[in-house]
Amino acid sequence: MGEPVMKTRVWIWTFSAGLMLILVAVAGHAQQPAPAKGKAGKAPTAPPAINWPSPPLADGPIVLDTGIQHQIRLIVTKGFNQPWSMAFLPDGGILVTERPGRLRIVRNGVLDPNPVAGVPQVQAQGLGGLMDLALHPRFSENQWIYFTYHKPAGTGAGVITLARGRWDSGKLTDVRDLFSAIQSGNASRIVFGRDGMVYMTVGVGDPPAASAAQDPNDLAGKVLRLRDDGTVPPDNPFVGRAGYRPEIYTLGHRNALGLAVQPDTGAIWECEDGPNGGDEINILQPGKNYGWPVVSFGRFYLGQRVSDNPWKEGMELPVVFWVPAIAISGMTFYTGDKFPNWKNNVFVGGMRQGEVPRSGHLERIDFNEKWEELHREGMLRELQQRIRDVRQGPDGFLYLLTAENEGALMRMEPFTEKK
Repeated sequence: MGEPVMKTRVWIWTFSAGLMLILVAVAGHAQQPAPAKGKAGKAPTAPPAINWPSPPLADGPIVLDTGIQHQIRLIVTKGFNQPWSMAFLPDGGILVTERPGRLRIVRNGVLDPNPVAGVPQVQAQGLGGLMDLALHPRFSENQWIYFTYHKPAGTGAGVITLARGRWDSGKLTDVRDLFSAIQSGNASRIVFGRDGMVYMTVGVGDPPAASAAQDPNDLAGKVLRLRDDGTVPPDNPFVGRAGYRPEIYTLGHRNALGLAVQPDTGAIWECEDGPNGGDEINILQPGKNYGWPVVSFGRFYLGQRVSDNPWKEGMELPVVFWVPAIAISGMTFYTGDKFPNWKNNVFVGGMRQGEVPRSGHLERIDFNEKWEELHREGMLRELQQRIRDVRQGPDGFLYLLTAENEGALMRMEPFTEKK
């Protein structure tokens, strides 16, 4: 007998529950002032969020159907609290950050109940906490693990900080901060480029704070480029330019929640959240401005346009955008051989679509030979889970994290039902 397979059940809204949500939403909206006309770029007050958590995830294995690959199977590892990012160790272990400030390890599908020792104190507030993970390109030589976190700063949000530690017998040692950006409750991602540099995002929110994304002397709303010791490379685009922070690689971003290296060209792709519209994927080019909050295809939470003009001279267009937003999160390119129909496709996590609870899912995007978008496929909608991160593992399978208080790591693999 093979291992048992559990088919997921699609959760059905009852009429009474649906009616209650509608009434709550209408009442909440009625309490808000109408958005001012002719003031694009100024965010009105957001309506109260609907608190309706995702349903419990089945223990699995879970078998689902997809459009091109058809049947896939999810192997589920539970026991996480708000997992945020993951990295794959050469020995097969999977490191997972939890936003409250813990680093966990999974071996052979089993979560070690004891957190990894050596993580510094983390200030988990707002969207902040223990964030992204990346192994140094020469990890086999130096055993360095890089991560971003919010360093405690007294009252308010923590300081977005890049740090590294040495992986030593299952714990982090010689942990040190390499670069501290700004005090902020927004997210931060990192990735190593093919040039060996660390690319690090520093998020920003909506107006009036969003204006910092256009300020070249402020790190908010930027992608930074740093050496592996946290110092500034001399070939950064704004080095030596008066009024510009030399760490800046690109500017005009909102809250970047995904970074990935394009497999053909080595270009850095970045995905970022809009408000209730305007999530986007950008191909980063040194010194370029990506527009936030001056231009956007998005809308604020009460429906008002962010900008009357989605583009202007001197600002870059996204390669992909979403209206309504999917609350975009982690991103990866698929280059493996386990899913041949998905070769060079981009996968992004989504946490909710159009601010609707229980609408989290995974999206697959394929492109033509010029990397122009062709199709999108929404996957795993049946699970109604917020997908925080997606990565291709060394084994060629896809791995996902759910952004839930009772979060999970899921391994996606092809499935052929035995007859």
